[in-house]
Amino acid sequence: MAKQEDQERASQEKIRIARSKEIADKLVEIGNRIIRELEKYENPAVSIPVRSLSNVYYDEKARLIRQGNNKSDRTYFNVAQSKSFMQTMLMASKLRDLLEQGSTVGLRQLFYMCRGGIPGTNENTFDEQEESDPIVEDVEGMLDALREEMNVYADRKGILCGDLKIVDHGDEIDCSKLGSSGYGIPSIVEKGRVDFVDCKADYILIVEKAQTWSRLNEDKFWKKNKCLILTGKGQPARGDRRLAARLHKELDLPVYVFTDMDIWGYYIYSVYKQGSINLAHFSEKSAMPDAKFLGFMTRDVKKYDIPKNYWIPLDNEDHKRVKEISNYEWFKNKKEWLTEFKSLLDFKNKVEQDALVGKGIEFMAKKYLPEKIESKDWFD
Repeated sequence: MAKQEDQERASQEKIRIARSKEIADKLVEIGNRIIRELEKYENPAVSIPVRSLSNVYYDEKARLIRQGNNKSDRTYFNVAQSKSFMQTMLMASKLRDLLEQGSTVGLRQLFYMCRGGIPGTNENTFDEQEESDPIVEDVEGMLDALREEMNVYADRKGILCGDLKIVDHGDEIDCSKLGSSGYGIPSIVEKGRVDFVDCKADYILIVEKAQTWSRLNEDKFWKKNKCLILTGKGQPARGDRRLAARLHKELDLPVYVFTDMDIWGYYIYSVYKQGSINLAHFSEKSAMPDAKFLGFMTRDVKKYDIPKNYWIPLDNEDHKRVKEISNYEWFKNKKEWLTEFKSLLDFKNKVEQDALVGKGIEFMAKKYLPEKIESKDWFD
């Protein structure tokens, strides 16, 4: 069995290396084409997918948010675009170097790799990381590749606990024996870098907040209920979403999402379920259309007798966001969600998942979550 697992990991590593070479070759091809065009006094350009709501659509059959086919050309001989064109080429060059060296760097480090003075001017190639990060996404779109495949990572954010053994960069880790800290989810979690060895869990419970995760971990909820508990600490990072999706698809584990009773929590659920607008190109690898929303729901306030002093009045931003989200294609045709949005506005308050601890330290772990799952009290 161990030999078979080693062979599988070796196979995945070969696939990863081949993919790295494929992307590096594409970058070289783009660079050579631009040089040829400059030598002919032509105006070189690169075509980049438009990343905006106007170029995003909801694929009802796949139940995913997808990026459309609209693209914009970024040209060299255009005063308004020449700097961004140069930034794109510089970024592409550094990413090719990473792939050829087999090294990984963080987004902040990549910013400094690309930062420098432009000869003959007082300008930098990049002044802030807020400039370089979108260029990385532009190159992703240009190549139809993910930054993780180009050896670029972001700060780790999410954590996981449960009866799961993984191999992370060659080290075997037992996620059931990591105490109160749990397994810090890396930014790059593709096969060959993170592989699943053994899992005895029956489902994945995703919780919005780190403190909720800590409470459930301390209660050993994962052990008593045979599950994995994951949190992205609010809006999840790409690695958190990707790892959850891999666990769901590769191990056939159902997914339940537990957030605050507010529009922001509802949207976090939708990001796990069908992807996000800003990262529509990432949905195919990260979305989980079968994920269920456990709550917290407006009807739970009465059902579980949540005291009024735990309620938080909705503000103007909450009202505005409810109206926006109600019109998203992936919500507006779902009666149960439209009813929930209306109930939230009528209730005029929101309730955090942390408030359940006010009903008793173990109320969440011993009553609320088990009852919701057993009775299938969820939204799809």
